[in-house]
Amino acid sequence: MNLALLIALGLLAGVLAGMFGIGGGLIIVPGLVLVLKVDAKMAAGTSLAALVLPTGLLGALEYYRSGLIDIKAACIVAGGLFVGAYFGARLMVGLDPLMAKRIYGGFLLLMGARLLFSAS
Repeated sequence: MNLALLIALGLLAGVLAGMFGIGGGLIIVPGLVLVLKVDAKMAAGTSLAALVLPTGLLGALEYYRSGLIDIKAACIVAGGLFVGAYFGARLMVGLDPLMAKRIYGGFLLLMGARLLFSAS
C-alpha cells in the first residue's frame, strides 16, 4: 500500500472528523442543531465524544474478529487521524458559529450531490 496515500487519508479523515463529527455525525450533528437547537460547534464536539467508543472500538473489534483489518494500514491512518482531528477541531473551535454552520451545510450538500450523481 502507498504510505503517502494512507497518511493523506488519515489526515483528511481526521480533519473532517474534527470539524464535523463525521461518522454518525451525518445524523447526530444535524439532529442536534435542527431539532434540539444546539450550537453547531457544540453538536460537532458532542457527536465526536458520543461516537468514539461505539463506532471506533466496538466496530473495529468485530472487523478484527472477522480478520478484516490490515493492522499496519490502520495504524498509519490512525496517525494521520490523530493529527488531522486535532487541527480540524482547532479550525472549527475558532470559527464564528454562523460560519461553522455554513461550512458544515456546504460539506453536506457537496457529499449529497456526489452521492446523487455518482455512477455506481
